[in-house]
Amino acid sequence: MTTPVCTSASNAATSARQTLSYPSFSSYVRARQPVLLRTARSLTANPSDAEDLLQTALAKTYVAWDRIEDHRALDGYVRRALLNTRTSQWRKRKVDEFSCDELPEPEGIPEADPAEEQALHDAMWRAIMKLPARQRAMVVLRYYEDLSEAQTADVLGVSIGTVKSAVSRALGKLREDPELEPVRRTPRCDA
Repeated sequence: MTTPVCTSASNAATSARQTLSYPSFSSYVRARQPVLLRTARSLTANPSDAEDLLQTALAKTYVAWDRIEDHRALDGYVRRALLNTRTSQWRKRKVDEFSCDELPEPEGIPEADPAEEQALHDAMWRAIMKLPARQRAMVVLRYYEDLSEAQTADVLGVSIGTVKSAVSRALGKLREDPELEPVRRTPRCDA
């Protein structure tokens, strides 16, 4: 009786023989994987779940590879395996949601008043309009146009350090603006 000296070598040889016995399966997977993955993604909401679903369906296809007579219908076979696997997963899922007569509404979170938001918006614009033109341009580009410091510097033809210091001074002036005082005292729910 001989005992294999290296079990990992014998396992590798066995798996190599199995892979070589199905060379057309690996070429099929390489060629059709993007299309089959799109099908799996249409069956699940999560891309990671779609990849897992496709792997499971391909494993089932690999096991049945010898029994599949018409290899021109492989896509249909794999799609059916995807659908059957997804249906089985759906049936086995644990239901954590229960229907109830009344919808639970979160308490303590007041809805934003559109009039207050508009008043805040107007007060902020009035405060920004009080800034010198260069600081105003930098604040608008940085925070309203959502440009980076480098992009703002490039647009205005100044250095990044100039943008940083000018924006810092502008924000300091906005913090001290008396028209924005009520906003600083009122706690915001979304901040």
